[in-house]
Amino acid sequence: MPWQKQGKVLAKVLIGLGLYNGAQHLAAQLDSIAAQDFMDWRLVVSDDGSADAGPAMVERFAARYPAGTVRLTRGPAKGASCNFLSMLALPEAGEYLALADQDDVWKPEKLDRALQCLEARPDAGLYSARTTICDNDLNPLAPSRSFPGPFNFQNALVQAVTAGNTCVLTPAAIRLARQAAPAAMAQRVESHDWWLYQFVSGAGMGIIRDDVEVLFYRQHDENLKGRNDTLPAMRSRLGQLFAGSYGGWLHRNVDALSAASDLLLPESQETLARFSRALTKPGPLMAIDLARLGLRRQTPMGTAALYAAAIAGRLRRKEG
Repeated sequence: MPWQKQGKVLAKVLIGLGLYNGAQHLAAQLDSIAAQDFMDWRLVVSDDGSADAGPAMVERFAARYPAGTVRLTRGPAKGASCNFLSMLALPEAGEYLALADQDDVWKPEKLDRALQCLEARPDAGLYSARTTICDNDLNPLAPSRSFPGPFNFQNALVQAVTAGNTCVLTPAAIRLARQAAPAAMAQRVESHDWWLYQFVSGAGMGIIRDDVEVLFYRQHDENLKGRNDTLPAMRSRLGQLFAGSYGGWLHRNVDALSAASDLLLPESQETLARFSRALTKPGPLMAIDLARLGLRRQTPMGTAALYAAAIAGRLRRKEG
């Protein structure tokens, strides 16, 4: 589906780029940011302790712009998710926040499209999109997966579908999420984008999951999160689900959300509390409770795997 530009969006955007030993591919990403159709942005690069030339590259890039347009700052050095969550404190009043990975290449219309989509959905707090999966040399391999929706709290509690490298948050979503982020950082949630999907939907804001591919997503050995559209990748994720890793991620997410539950809608608070209780129950009883809550993944196979893992006791929170 091609992108058709509708007109100028009156907004300002803070781009938050997470950096850690990313010098090899950083120049291409910085150049793609410079080439955006939407020009009213500033860039903050949060370096999480790089030992390569990445920070120096950012400084040289900053010299091309007026003072304050590009800034290098020190990250919390607690991993990628904490680094990105720390960026919620950076936007000024009225600014949007667009998250950026160090080794992608943005298509020129990326920011403009996100803002147009958000402008068309006043209820929405979070925009995300599909990507073009590429090899290490940026040769396209395949589009990332498309999901049918709906994208809501019942899905967000059990599945991450808002790719962090495409996420753009509205000022209203930022104001709420920055209050809840310290709890998520303290819990070391597995994925900042998953937690953002949970929190923003739980707070009553709409979620946009655009079917357009907005960036080139480079795949290489150093990727923290790889593609999930191939059979080996799907088998690996299924293995994580039944090995107990996924259950641990659920528990950390629940604890992080519970610590900031006063920011969620009352109905989301109730769903979260019931979900937390369900995770303490024996497998069959847990599965029954999950079904009563209407929790679901984006495909029938994924939902079936979720309930199979619950019945097998792989999601249970160990008390005591």
